[in-house]
Amino acid sequence: VCRQFLAELGISVLSRIVSVGGKSGKKNIQAVIDTARKKGDTLGGIFEVRAKGIPAGLGTYAQYDRRLDGRLALALVSIPAVKGVEFGLGFQVADRPGSKVHDPIYYSKNKGFFHRTNNAGGIEGGISNGEDIVCRCAMKPIATLMKPLASVNMRTGRPAGAATERSDVCAVESAAVVGEAMVSLVLCEAVLERFGQDRMSMIKSGLTAWRNGSKKLLAKDG
Repeated sequence: VCRQFLAELGISVLSRIVSVGGKSGKKNIQAVIDTARKKGDTLGGIFEVRAKGIPAGLGTYAQYDRRLDGRLALALVSIPAVKGVEFGLGFQVADRPGSKVHDPIYYSKNKGFFHRTNNAGGIEGGISNGEDIVCRCAMKPIATLMKPLASVNMRTGRPAGAATERSDVCAVESAAVVGEAMVSLVLCEAVLERFGQDRMSMIKSGLTAWRNGSKKLLAKDG
């Protein structure tokens, strides 16, 4: 439902697999999964969710719990086995100077305000900046191994093997689909907060006026 609502406003949410078991590329990923299966092991990986057509101004800088990146991070890290979330450059920002991290702002009559880079991942100061929102999630390997790890008998306290049960080798691709759903839910809520009305036509009109607002303001100011 959220995906259909966002699509009506020109917003799409997609995902892709960045890596599995440290490998990228379809052939390499399939090979590393096959190897893990033969060993009775499991693999995690990284998936990316990207939202396109996002208007600037969703979220807020004023309330810590309503910042758009904070809400997205909460939704994504709530997915079982997701242990880390980043936006744009993510952890790479810690190793770069500001001149290589921050996105310069430009303006043209056709585009309005825009960036030529998107290191921020579409969110600055808790607010969408009009660029694609780019989220990446790190998923840990599935805990149920066909060759179980060491454990302890709860009654005796003595060493014992963990229970063995049917287990998938890797669920990163499935988690990416769940990630799309969680991002769609958060964005739907943020859009309704900004443009909420009781009719779709009014929501669309509000969004169109919002998107055209900066152009009209610049024209008025000369």
